[in-house]
Amino acid sequence: MLTVNAYAAPSAAEPLVPSTVVRRDLGEHDVLIEIKFAGICHSDIHTVRGDWGPQQYPLAPGHEIAGVVTAVGSAVTSHAVGDRVGVGCMVNSCGECTSCLAGEEQYCLVGNIGTYGSVDRDGTVTQGGYSTHVVVTENFVVRIPESLALDVAAPLLCAGITTYSPLRHWGAGPGTRVAVIGLGGLGHMAVQLAHAMGAEVTVLSQTLNKRDDGLRLGADHYYATSDPETFAQLAGSFDLIINTVSAVLDISAYLMLLAIGGTLVNVGAPGEPLPVNAFALITGRRSFAGSCIGGIRETQEMLDFCAEHGLGAQIEVIEASQINQAYERVLASDVRYRFVIDAATFAEGAAGLEG
Repeated sequence: MLTVNAYAAPSAAEPLVPSTVVRRDLGEHDVLIEIKFAGICHSDIHTVRGDWGPQQYPLAPGHEIAGVVTAVGSAVTSHAVGDRVGVGCMVNSCGECTSCLAGEEQYCLVGNIGTYGSVDRDGTVTQGGYSTHVVVTENFVVRIPESLALDVAAPLLCAGITTYSPLRHWGAGPGTRVAVIGLGGLGHMAVQLAHAMGAEVTVLSQTLNKRDDGLRLGADHYYATSDPETFAQLAGSFDLIINTVSAVLDISAYLMLLAIGGTLVNVGAPGEPLPVNAFALITGRRSFAGSCIGGIRETQEMLDFCAEHGLGAQIEVIEASQINQAYERVLASDVRYRFVIDAATFAEGAAGLEG
């Protein structure tokens, strides 16, 4: 067993503190990764604060992991020491159900094993990327192309694939009109990806405060949803809408922005139900759908796509000691557009704890 430095939440009501977590011994199909950077996802905050249900504490979150392989198990063939790699939102699945066999491990019928807060195959609770090292089975480790810096690549393991997957599935491309609700951690990636795929891209945000950023990232149009004229002006305008907001919205109003046969896909995960007026669906053969990250094969495809098109997350790199402050800033929408933790500073925090 390997004990490594980390930051963890002692309970749902307490801030994260310097801690340690235990990693399992390296199995024959395992990869040991020295974490270089870990992104902060809104999901981390929801999970450690118990918004999505009770957790076992202490809990180290983090599922946007970029690092370097430092050891491999005896049977590993897909990765080697020195490889630049990433780990996203899951670290295992049953591997045998129809979803897993189709390369859609995120929809494992048995239930995939999350990178943190899940019961692992050995009965322990998984601990995430807010740490210096992690051990992951090789099939859930992806390659980070050389042209992607590790710090900007880390958020792609969640924010990137969460938006890439529905854009690909629902056919974003030349001739399609795509709207993105919210220009945050997820939204700023959705805009870049949809633009690179060739779609006409519109951002729907509460205000015009981030308009210049949206246009710089690839949006063709930018509208404030706080302006009541927006919904009247854009009625029936879009083939696909990606909702990246983790808050309760008037989904029925946004459904009316879809063209006939259009789809609104929810990738944000609010803690409360989203009510929908059935007539908003019926009157235009519209669809309201959901999408959850992507499989390992599609995640690798996304990373290669980003490398090919020069895409990456817009980030602010912080030290581990700034995590709790960063959480409050995420909740206040005060980040453009993803916090990324320098994993070297996890060791510094632990040293201070020992002192």
